[in-house]
Amino acid sequence: MAILVTGGAGYIGSHTVVEFLSKGEEVVVLDNLQKGHRDAVRAGKFYEGDIRDARLLDQVFSEQNIEAVIHFAADSLVGESVQDPLKYYDNNVVTAQRLLAGMVKYGVKSIVFSSTAATYGEPESIPIQEQDRKEPTNPYGETKLAIETMLKWCDQAYGVKYVALRYFNAAGAHSDGQIGEDHRPESHLIPIILQVALGQRERLAVFGDDYPTPDGTCVRDYIHVTDLANAHWLALQKLRRTGESAVYNLGNGEGFSVRQVVEKAREVTGHPIPLEIVPRRAGDPAVLIASSEKAQRELAWKPQFNSLGQIIQTAWNWQRNHPKGYAK
Repeated sequence: MAILVTGGAGYIGSHTVVEFLSKGEEVVVLDNLQKGHRDAVRAGKFYEGDIRDARLLDQVFSEQNIEAVIHFAADSLVGESVQDPLKYYDNNVVTAQRLLAGMVKYGVKSIVFSSTAATYGEPESIPIQEQDRKEPTNPYGETKLAIETMLKWCDQAYGVKYVALRYFNAAGAHSDGQIGEDHRPESHLIPIILQVALGQRERLAVFGDDYPTPDGTCVRDYIHVTDLANAHWLALQKLRRTGESAVYNLGNGEGFSVRQVVEKAREVTGHPIPLEIVPRRAGDPAVLIASSEKAQRELAWKPQFNSLGQIIQTAWNWQRNHPKGYAK
């Protein structure tokens, strides 16, 4: 039986495909290539198209013997979600609804869902635990929380079991250097910093230095993309083993400010990486740090890349050898 990975040509999805293949899983990828890259899909069967296309979804489920779904396909830019919330409800919530309807139709009973720390909004306490208040500060987080709620009701009504993984800031690249992060336009901090180091940008724009943090810049918990990929495989094992739904945070449990990330990148790259302070972005919480104790306890998950320097080094290895990303 096969595992369907939606959004499997994207950054985290492509790393998860590699991880699943390394574990001997049969993988089927569905991606519309709106943001993903065909060259990032290293193996497995590939379907190009949109989950909202009912005929395509029928084709995938009828042609492939799908055991479970790993669902990544979504829009994920906080700022864009504030400017265009309807786009996010359509591409995130409607897409998930169509996928779940297809799963129910074809009797697929397991899904691992790519959720986010943005479901919490401004946290009440640090580190954040799964049972803490969920009050998103942007439509991106709201749509992911809406999907989690949909999963809960689909479990009750149809017996579709799920694991929702609320991960913090994904970063880094595969250790073999063959796949990595390539967004168009790039929106994540570490690859933007490395574009400065490569001379592709003049300087880094830092969105606000007046947050209630030690140096005034936002603090985030960075987790290596391969560690995230491994957590998805472990989540599937839990569903196979117990048939019980659950939610887990995924992070390293340590926060770094934007200025600290820049300083570490200067060490790794040997580049001065100039920066400038610009106004805050709407919807950015000041501090997001995860407690991953539950995932470590129940999934036996343990991050292998647990230092910021390691994470940035793998990203730098990818980016300096692929300065144009997947472009030929």
